[in-house]
Amino acid sequence: MAETSSDGKSYDVIIVGAGPGGYVCAIRAAQLGMKVAVVEKRKTLGGTCLNVGCIPSKALLQSSHLYAEAQHDFANHGIDAKVSLDLKKMLARKTKVVEQLTGGVAYLFKKNKIDHIDGHGKLAGGGKVQVGDATYSAKNIIIATGSDSMPLKGVEVDEKRIVTSTGALELEKVPDHLVVIGAGYIGLEMGSVWARLGAKVTVVEFLDRITPGMDGEVAKNFQRILKKQGLTFRLGAKVTGATVAGDKVSLAIERANGGDAEAIEADVVLLAIGRRPYTDDLGLDSAGVATDDRGFIQVDSHYKTAVDGIYAIGDVIPGPMLAHKAEEEGVALAEILAGQAGHVNYGTVPGIVYTWPEVASVGQTEEQLKEAGVEYRAGKFPMSANSRAICNDQTDGFVKVLADAKTDRILGAHIIGAEAGNLIHEVVNVMEFGGSAEDLARCFHGHPTYNEAVKEAALAVDGRPINM
Repeated sequence: MAETSSDGKSYDVIIVGAGPGGYVCAIRAAQLGMKVAVVEKRKTLGGTCLNVGCIPSKALLQSSHLYAEAQHDFANHGIDAKVSLDLKKMLARKTKVVEQLTGGVAYLFKKNKIDHIDGHGKLAGGGKVQVGDATYSAKNIIIATGSDSMPLKGVEVDEKRIVTSTGALELEKVPDHLVVIGAGYIGLEMGSVWARLGAKVTVVEFLDRITPGMDGEVAKNFQRILKKQGLTFRLGAKVTGATVAGDKVSLAIERANGGDAEAIEADVVLLAIGRRPYTDDLGLDSAGVATDDRGFIQVDSHYKTAVDGIYAIGDVIPGPMLAHKAEEEGVALAEILAGQAGHVNYGTVPGIVYTWPEVASVGQTEEQLKEAGVEYRAGKFPMSANSRAICNDQTDGFVKVLADAKTDRILGAHIIGAEAGNLIHEVVNVMEFGGSAEDLARCFHGHPTYNEAVKEAALAVDGRPINM
């Protein structure tokens, strides 16, 4: 039964936040027969991902990739191309993609009879959510408010000269020099976009390596490829301040372990040191919802907070801050609320960097396995020996499969190369069913395809690749 509110608006489920976790949870709950409302303060649905995150960035990555290919790679195929950049048109295409997909979510809400409540939602206690002057009640309330960009002391974001990923998607001209603070997924993706379009790009990273958490061998190869594409890296360095003067930004940088500061001048600075859960002004404390010292909402294995009837999913709870992780949690929670056995296997969450070549991974890295004392075998196959990669002139990278030395069960896979984000999913599927490297190796793989590199890496676990 839906709870009844003072103004007559009552629901089985109210979800605060219409990002990938929230809107997917809403659709699944509606499919299961629940009366559902979603509160969203942004005028369009889809959250950060669809509006100012993964979708617009991938649109620009694709457009800038085609531009760079036409400039530098077509000649290898006997194509003489003279190209020019229309940045305004490129950005307009990106906006059109966003509008199409956010509009698609709105259509799905209507199709599934989900109420969209426009405004900032706040817990009001007693199974109620306050939105402006109105109060709504529900048997179950779900917090799915996502995350926002992590700030850095001394670096004041204005989304013009010093930008987050949001501002980096809207630059009106290609900067002469873009400095990216942070060598994670977002910084490298957006840095790649503007480097392809003609900017000099310098990446400043506090650690002595890029992409923290990524398999070390892949990260080294990745950095080498990005350097070849023109990106410059300042590793083991920290930014201590930023000063905007006219159309320039001066960054104060020093060694991470201390030392004299130096200045770097840039036209635009992209702050991309990570993201933090968005829980501002949600009434969590007054409602009794507990958070940890990093601001993440604490939940049990069924996504329930310390308060009965209040749940949380996505970037506001611990775990990878990924749209597909939030989506799976949304589906699982809706099914749990319907009395079913919703479940998420966090051991098979893929991570993808949408540069070119792409980088994708699932499961554990070699470093993690060594630290845990797990005996494993690694099979590796280079894209330079893959027939489709050679045909397409996309031979950078490799596939690595890690399997238990005794049982042969796949423990992880790491891919750098063309279409890595697609290739990783065949390993995800095999791992979901507890499969082995032998299982993966014995599956048909069409010829010639990039996927054959995955098969060969699985064969290499047993020391028997065919084409190497």
